[in-house]
Amino acid sequence: MLIIMHSTATQTQISAIIEKADHLGLRAHLSRGFERTVVGVIGDTRPVIRSQFQGMDGVREVVPITKPYKLASREFQPDDTIVPVNHLRFGGDEIAIIAGPCSVEDRTQIIETAHAVKEAGAHALRGGAFKPRTSPYSFQGLGVAGLELLAEAREETGLPIVTEIMSIDMVEIATQYTDVIQIGARNMQNYNLLHAVGESHHPILLKRGLSSTIDELLMSAEYILSHGNRRVMLCERGIRTYETATRNTTDINAIPVLKHRTHLPVILDPSHSTGHWEYVNAIARAGIAAGADGLIIEVHLDPANAASDGDQSLKPEKFAKLVREAKAIAEAVGRSLAPVGELALA
Repeated sequence: MLIIMHSTATQTQISAIIEKADHLGLRAHLSRGFERTVVGVIGDTRPVIRSQFQGMDGVREVVPITKPYKLASREFQPDDTIVPVNHLRFGGDEIAIIAGPCSVEDRTQIIETAHAVKEAGAHALRGGAFKPRTSPYSFQGLGVAGLELLAEAREETGLPIVTEIMSIDMVEIATQYTDVIQIGARNMQNYNLLHAVGESHHPILLKRGLSSTIDELLMSAEYILSHGNRRVMLCERGIRTYETATRNTTDINAIPVLKHRTHLPVILDPSHSTGHWEYVNAIARAGIAAGADGLIIEVHLDPANAASDGDQSLKPEKFAKLVREAKAIAEAVGRSLAPVGELALA
């Protein structure tokens, strides 16, 4: 349920609400917006009588949250969440672009790619150090050595880094090296991992599962949010349908639906959702027009010889064209790309 406080409510009155929730075996989450302060009370509230909170000092109204996901809902927080990552902000009026190779292959590849995508207009660098692959015989990534190379690329360019992990035992080392932990589509419902990254309080990019509904994606985000980690971003990366012309089917509908239902930033991955570089720019433009807060794009210096996902990777010059087109679409819908210059290291 939501306990909406009067605008004049004091910190003492708010604290009393939180203490009451704790006493009843519930979890309280505080949300301070521009126009109201809300205490979200999470847990089994069926035995709780609304009047127990309604009569407390400072309380304006007590209302139920109708969605199965509570902390992720617009009911809990009407204002958009802004997720800070170093000098970068995900969410709000500015659009951020993450770019880089599917896999970190060697030092030269990742360093040169980092410089190339930054020059083209990227705001953050993606790269896989641990690669979950369909085949056990495919390239599985460089592991910790890949994380070290990503950290070196960040030192040279100032770009925050985004990389995927697959298990609980990777969380601690990932927080030491990366700026954003990515939870891939195959792990969207790995609840133990979601609990662990929630407890880390590290920025999280949560990808939608291959056959998952929007509500299931939001419930997975709820696992992370329930630990007090508000730095969660959602990623639409295409879903599995009967269509085989593309790797997946881009659910453009998901972007406005998510923006309506949740306050969390929404990122589009047109690389995985199409699987073919020829279609990436068009879907990226569509995503920005539909309201996406950012893009995550695969870029490789030599896609034909990439260790993984070369077919969907753009060359740097094509990525630069995508950035220009994204900027034009953003301006057409009253938004803008985040400035790259602010990413320089302090």
